[in-house]
Amino acid sequence: MKAVLALIIIYVGTFFIIQQGAQDVAAQNAPATASQGAAKSNPADMDSAKEADIRSLIELVGTRDLIDAAADKSGAQYSEKIRILMPDKDRAQKLSEAFTARYKARFNADEMAEELVRIYDKHFTADEIKGLLQFYGSPLGQKFAVEMPALMQEAQVSGAAVSQRAAKDAWQDMRAQNPDLGSSQRASRRP
Repeated sequence: MKAVLALIIIYVGTFFIIQQGAQDVAAQNAPATASQGAAKSNPADMDSAKEADIRSLIELVGTRDLIDAAADKSGAQYSEKIRILMPDKDRAQKLSEAFTARYKARFNADEMAEELVRIYDKHFTADEIKGLLQFYGSPLGQKFAVEMPALMQEAQVSGAAVSQRAAKDAWQDMRAQNPDLGSSQRASRRP
């Protein structure tokens, strides 16, 4: 069970890292990553049997499909931001299409898969990887792997809804305690 929970955490983390743009996250965390577990960051230092098992696990759970889907979604989100931010809609559409084509050409799913090999190596022992392979080789494990993307998407939608409700409720509480908040905002919006 511990291994399943750990893999869920890895899935969630991986999904959000990819969605937020792996390059941004890597740039922000580069000093911490370099100092943490440097011995395990180089695939040449990794036990070849463990590396092969990690690669098998990544393939077994369909991680490559998740990487591709998340990259497509990220590209679409960046493209949408371009269309929203530019007032000239025709130009925005052309730039958005050009960006999407370049993003797809530059996003390297193989590089992301290599990063995942290092991440799995850092967080799991060889025996734990073997346990995960056994689990994901089972019918329940296969079902879990198939259902995980839908679970993650539903969790993300639910999380956004809960977050929005909490923000709305918090703002209402703030306005109840500070009645001048609403009037000061309206006054600042007047031309």
